[in-house]
Amino acid sequence: MILYPAIDLKDGQCVRLLRGEMSAATVFGDDPAAQAAKFEAAGCEWLHLVDLNGAFAGQPVNAAAVEAILARIKVPAQLGGGIRDMATIALWLEKGLARVILGTVAVENPDLVREAARSFPGRVAVGIDARKGFVATKGWAEETTIRVTDLAKSFEDAGVAAIIYTDIDRDGAMQGPNIEATEALARAVSIPVIASGGVSRMEDLIQLRDTGVIAGAISGRALYDGAIDLAEALKTLKA
Repeated sequence: MILYPAIDLKDGQCVRLLRGEMSAATVFGDDPAAQAAKFEAAGCEWLHLVDLNGAFAGQPVNAAAVEAILARIKVPAQLGGGIRDMATIALWLEKGLARVILGTVAVENPDLVREAARSFPGRVAVGIDARKGFVATKGWAEETTIRVTDLAKSFEDAGVAAIIYTDIDRDGAMQGPNIEATEALARAVSIPVIASGGVSRMEDLIQLRDTGVIAGAISGRALYDGAIDLAEALKTLKA
């Protein structure tokens, strides 16, 4: 199971939100590229980047910070937030991102996801953010009546590289991930599922790994707070 350290970008800074609330942002640093380099030095294999402003604006906002990160690191990085058309997808992949994450657009324009996955094999992931099993969009500001599993299954034949599943109520709350729901989703689809939201201690990572079906886990606040030591976690997950 791959551990993805998260760098959430708001106004050019590294932040973490509590349950998706932009007003409940904790700033962890004003040099995202330096933070990315620290994660890389600890041995991470991937980075997970989120343009929080972009998720609300519907277009990239923290492009300068993302580009600075890409210029600084050698490990692959994936980015979500405000990526809602082919031009933006192509632009980011040309700039060196390994993978783009499509969230809101997966609900509003699923054909775009299919077109992007065909055009850029292995480089398009779908981000599914949920409250109580239902999908939320537009930076979690809007809730839908679409069930997580139904949305995921609709992309089974699309060539999507991964599904990033976030339980919004767990995100940034340091209360542990929704292992049961994440495992159920991973068993329902053949697409690799990456868990996000609430990973707050080493035991969470071990439990996710031990399901045997979850491909990855994303952690942010716990790494910044020191609740999880990244180098130690990476070593444990390889054991």
